[in-house]
Amino acid sequence: MIPDETVEQVRDAADIVQIVGEYVNLKRQGTDFRGPCPFHQGTHRNFSVSPKKRMYYCFVCHEGGDVFHFLQKRLGVEWPAAVKLVGEKAGIEVREVESRREGPDPREPLWEVNATAASYFQKILWDDPLGAQAREYLSEREISREVADQFAIGFAPREIGLFRNYMNTLGFEDGRLVDAGLLVKGEEGHEARPRFRSRLIFPIFDPMSRHVGFGGRLLGPGEPKYLNSPDTPVFSKGKVLYALNWAKNDIRREDQVLVAEGYFDVVRLMASGVKTVVAAMGTALTDAQSAMLKKLTKNVFLLYDSDKAGLKATFRSGDELLKQGVSVRVVTLPDGEDPDTFVRGQGVAALAARMADAIDVFERKIQLLERAGWFGELHKKRRALDRLLPTIRATSDALMRDLYVSRASEVTGVARDVLERELAGKTAPSPAGYVHLSGPSIAPTQRVRRADRRVRYTERGASAEMELVRAMLTVRTRVESIAEKLGDETFRDPHYRAIYRALIEAGPDASIEDVAALLDEETIATVENILAEDATQIDPDRTISDSLATLRARDLDQRLAEIDRLVPLADTGEKDVLIAEKQSIMKELQGAGRKHFKAFRQRRSG
Repeated sequence: MIPDETVEQVRDAADIVQIVGEYVNLKRQGTDFRGPCPFHQGTHRNFSVSPKKRMYYCFVCHEGGDVFHFLQKRLGVEWPAAVKLVGEKAGIEVREVESRREGPDPREPLWEVNATAASYFQKILWDDPLGAQAREYLSEREISREVADQFAIGFAPREIGLFRNYMNTLGFEDGRLVDAGLLVKGEEGHEARPRFRSRLIFPIFDPMSRHVGFGGRLLGPGEPKYLNSPDTPVFSKGKVLYALNWAKNDIRREDQVLVAEGYFDVVRLMASGVKTVVAAMGTALTDAQSAMLKKLTKNVFLLYDSDKAGLKATFRSGDELLKQGVSVRVVTLPDGEDPDTFVRGQGVAALAARMADAIDVFERKIQLLERAGWFGELHKKRRALDRLLPTIRATSDALMRDLYVSRASEVTGVARDVLERELAGKTAPSPAGYVHLSGPSIAPTQRVRRADRRVRYTERGASAEMELVRAMLTVRTRVESIAEKLGDETFRDPHYRAIYRALIEAGPDASIEDVAALLDEETIATVENILAEDATQIDPDRTISDSLATLRARDLDQRLAEIDRLVPLADTGEKDVLIAEKQSIMKELQGAGRKHFKAFRQRRSG
């Protein structure tokens, strides 16, 4: 027996036009598709397929049904086989179970409590004086009540006890509210507190339109501006797309999707008539989200903000989509604009014009690098390639990958075979007559030692980053002195980098709680782990000094690797400069830095 939920999921994901089109010559007629009936062997186009209703019907023989019934009738297969066949085409695994599950779905209590909370937030927004500020905010953003109700937007009051008391009165105990991420457990002796306070609330639905989580936006200053539900049995931010429940059928029908950054972008575009838009809720697309979109269409338009963070999310999302074999184009908006403000000011027709001018994600990356002058200088050219090559590696479509390699060779002037070797992770052979930077030859054992050294530097670098963060967390006065010696780009671990930034932003007098308020949940967990470790720094000043030396050596070693990569691109004069720089770096690494490494290693292993 196939569970009803699986059947609905397969039916919802199936492209009935594509599947029926494998057996019937269909042509679009209005919003439907017509063709000769395969059941009474008709010759006229009396057989209709409706993608909106997900049904077919013949006006002559009156044969009709859903996609499963079509395959049963056309292929003569049993119902379970038809469901499995459609599931295979839709990319959904269909498993039969021995018997129907007894009782309700175990996730039902969380869907129920989320739906009830959503109704409460809406009631506060429109029917309570506490929602006045939120109503004014929506009015300023030109969001009418009709539109707000369409997306079930609500408001969470600041008062701590109101929400909890209301939900308790309806029979929802604290345990379920905590499990749903609506309440946050307090410290010992303190009551649980609402996760969302003084925030405009956007309910988040799964593709089956069940309430799975919430996104909350602050109305005033503060951080984080947006706060989402934590991971629960029904919600994972990286596996849900905002508004997919409303957009999925239109995406399938129009064979394209717009991916925006936030809730207001989706609300504005959908209210303006753009029905094929979803949002990744403030982050780049994950592999799971990209796979969800691929099941609906292979034509994706990225519509992120044009600021630095938006561009970063654009290219990260592009790489994830290219892994899925999807065609990815970037829609560019004027500086300072986001989809909400752009459509509000210029209308949906202006957005359509921008979409018509959208360019391939790889070409967009080249465009930005060209404007910044990255292809005019040797060192910048190498760094430009470091930004282009990951996108080429991510591309699963063989033809697109070949086109990208050719385009990269064209704009950089680097021979195609050199790029291919770089993509394959192979070292380019030295040109005839060229003397290796480290001497006439490098024995295999020397190359192994160099690779091993690089691994050790990387491992020690991670430990050094942690020790510096620990030093700054335990004694806040150290933050300024450490910040004078290195920037946040030195921290390669994203959690350590975020902690470093938060410590600087919070200031020397801030408490750990103040610092934590600037961090996400995963990074807060990293802080807790660092502070919980039994790793007292016996000599903090020496630990800081050696950690800084370790990171300096790691950076130098990275520069050595970069020089080795630059050599095939350099002319004779440039090679001489690179040789001199490499010799200088080698001397520094062989000098005082080695002593710091030895001391650091002894202390970490002691």
